[in-house]
Amino acid sequence: MLRFLPAPIKLVISFLWAGLSTLFIGLTIIILGLFKFLIPIPASQRFVSRVANTVFRGWAYAMSFMFRLSYPVKWQVEGDLPNNPDGWYLIMSNHLSWVDILVMMHLSRSNLPMPRFFLKQELFWVPVVGIGCWVLDMPFMKRYSKEQIAKRPELQGKDIATTREKCEKFRHIPTTVINFCEGTRLTPAKHAKKQSPYRHLLPPKAGGTSFTLQAMGEQFQEILDVTMVYPGYKAGDAIVGPLLRGELTEVYVHIDRIPVTPDLRGDYFNDPAFREHFQDWLNERWSMKDQRIEDYLNRAR
Repeated sequence: MLRFLPAPIKLVISFLWAGLSTLFIGLTIIILGLFKFLIPIPASQRFVSRVANTVFRGWAYAMSFMFRLSYPVKWQVEGDLPNNPDGWYLIMSNHLSWVDILVMMHLSRSNLPMPRFFLKQELFWVPVVGIGCWVLDMPFMKRYSKEQIAKRPELQGKDIATTREKCEKFRHIPTTVINFCEGTRLTPAKHAKKQSPYRHLLPPKAGGTSFTLQAMGEQFQEILDVTMVYPGYKAGDAIVGPLLRGELTEVYVHIDRIPVTPDLRGDYFNDPAFREHFQDWLNERWSMKDQRIEDYLNRAR
């Protein structure tokens, strides 16, 4: 759409579009949140959450537009998404950039219930975004280091208790729970530090994924294993700037639909046999994902 403009002008226009649409939709959701706060009746709060969720879908369409505002991004999508905005799904994905969230918005905007992310506690204080995410019932997670737990043993398992509480809220509104299983964005430094056995991924963390399945597995229609690649960009490269300047021209996405079988639901933290089984299952999925990325990169060369 803006392909013929100089890159700095495209960057400014794209940034303004993202900022103003986020501000407008975010403030609308915050206003809805006032009703949610002032009327502490569960049925009323669930109604407000549903209305806010509809407004949130508008943000998904606005972010999807980002991919054709500065330059029409070519989407290479292998596999397909369910067409069920009223269902419940768990997405497991690799994590390369903040742009991953916009990719998820693009994929979910019409076919899936709106996504919920597990967010770092610090993001609650980001203006507009933090309160908006609270209104949308997104879980803010506070991770505790081994040193903190050693000093205060009562913190052991508190993050899991928070996950349980938030997952209960997801039962009342169609939701796509998104889990970036690596826990952080891939960079060469993190890859080396973790001594990852994978070429293009960090080792996945099984606990959060397993617990979400334990808490909500009976509701999930499917697990969606999503693999993302930004052709021409390596791990650790900035992707946001190229998107805003119209330099991101392709996005590759592979979607694998997996049934939620009984063997994937168990007590990860108290059942050693199940924990080993689930870790083996997730590591096998990650090996397949790693090979899929390698195969795609070889084809693209």
